[in-house]
Amino acid sequence: MAKKAPSASGKSSKAYETSALGWFNSHTFHNSKFEDVDALIELKHQQDRKISVGIPTLNEEKNVANVVSTIRKSLYEKKHLIDEIAIIDSGSTDRTVELAEKAGARVITSEKHLREFGAFYGKGENLWKSLHTLRGDIICWIDADIENIHPKFVYGLVGPMLQDRELGYVKGFYRRPLKFGDKIVSYGGGRTTEICIRPIFNLYFPELTGFIQPLSGEYAGKRKVLERVPFFVGYGVETGLLIDISRKFGLNAMAQVDLDERVHRNQETVALGRMAFGIMQVVASRLGKQQRQEFLQEFCTVYRFPEIREPEKEGEERQYFLNEKEIVERERPPISRLHDYRMKKKWNKDTLAKLADFLRESKRRHRLQTSKDRGELE
Repeated sequence: MAKKAPSASGKSSKAYETSALGWFNSHTFHNSKFEDVDALIELKHQQDRKISVGIPTLNEEKNVANVVSTIRKSLYEKKHLIDEIAIIDSGSTDRTVELAEKAGARVITSEKHLREFGAFYGKGENLWKSLHTLRGDIICWIDADIENIHPKFVYGLVGPMLQDRELGYVKGFYRRPLKFGDKIVSYGGGRTTEICIRPIFNLYFPELTGFIQPLSGEYAGKRKVLERVPFFVGYGVETGLLIDISRKFGLNAMAQVDLDERVHRNQETVALGRMAFGIMQVVASRLGKQQRQEFLQEFCTVYRFPEIREPEKEGEERQYFLNEKEIVERERPPISRLHDYRMKKKWNKDTLAKLADFLRESKRRHRLQTSKDRGELE
């Protein structure tokens, strides 16, 4: 069960108590809650739903077949939870399309669809066009580079919407090991989240601070929700969806699910910079004039950050906390404006001048005395 951890100051903000924490406690789940696939299939039939899995791709020959075959065999052939699995390709120049098709995926070439609107390259473009081509009432998107792919990456995301009809959008979160040469840091991933999106959400969108991994590439939504919000074509697609869905449908239509661990390739720092730049453009586009004015006058100083605590003993459950810490960047005036500084500076200047005069006079007297001593010796 998610809960609030004690704050560093012993206090908690009003906004934190009313929206982010309440949602975090009631809408954060573990994938094991939805592992009874037969029960999900029964709910799917009762609700007359079709479920599509879409995989955006661009030169993913290394792992795409593994992702497609794993999901297809477990959730389409063995258990009929999903009704189709497709890749949405941006024009791969390697064997991505060939291998995905051989593994059993339908191939959708992004640029061939909705041509009258042009063609852009980016994950968001693929997701947007997949809505036009996939048939499902529920769309589940997963990335092609998941090395430890498992059926839970799908049933964990669609399960909440089948069990709770009020939900329309579900994000995944997980541990993201980060590789440093031969070493692996268990919680090293998610760098753009921690240095870019989480600070931005705390400043501009505090209601979204409960999302543990707002930039995760695995999420699912009902068509009736996804078809009513815009999609950014590039790196900002996840941020835009969170902001727009929460505004249009409310936080209670959204949830997040722990998918345990995601092993994948890590982006280089330069790529993270490009990603952050795209995200900041999305945020800027979603701030209204009044909101920008209010931000300039006063903004939230309580920083919220999720924490996952692993069980200490066998049989205990993983726990989720939404922490808070007050961070205030106070501004000091130019020090030249301070009376004390000016006086000290003036005193130092006068003192140095007097010292310089003293040294010059001492040298003059020394030279004079030396001259007299030489005269006496002669």
